[in-house]
Amino acid sequence: MAVGRFQVMATLQAARACILGMEISTAKSWGMNRAIFYAAAKKGFKRVRTTPKRFVVHKRELSEEESRKLSESFQIYNMGDEMAYAVNKDGKLYFTIGNQIQTEKDFEKQIEKRFGNNFKKAWKEAVKLVKGFEKGVLLSQKYFYETVYKPRRDKLAKKWSEI
Repeated sequence: MAVGRFQVMATLQAARACILGMEISTAKSWGMNRAIFYAAAKKGFKRVRTTPKRFVVHKRELSEEESRKLSESFQIYNMGDEMAYAVNKDGKLYFTIGNQIQTEKDFEKQIEKRFGNNFKKAWKEAVKLVKGFEKGVLLSQKYFYETVYKPRRDKLAKKWSEI
């Protein structure tokens, strides 16, 4: 399967989050979350409640008790000037859109799998690329999109599909 813009966005966003100090599981959640966010923005957002009644992890709706605990940990997370909703699950910070929680397992299934056995090679390249930018660029939603992602998205998708 080919690597597309969605996978490029998720990988670069996860690398960005790592460079800015997130642990890898949270960074992968951030990468998935931002890729979903940008895909939804492109298509137009559906109205979603801010704090969902029941959360979903890996397409499994959580029990009322599990959802209640997650709702209690529900927070707004800021990375620079960018904001996302997050919950604390099993001692880890995960990002959400609507009632869907994005985990590192989602990242592995939807992103890493597309690279076949070559994800580690692409990951190293993404980290090296992102490290080459000033912290101010990485902390800005607009500058990250315009300076890091947009000019390279198609070249990286092609290159990462071919490795």
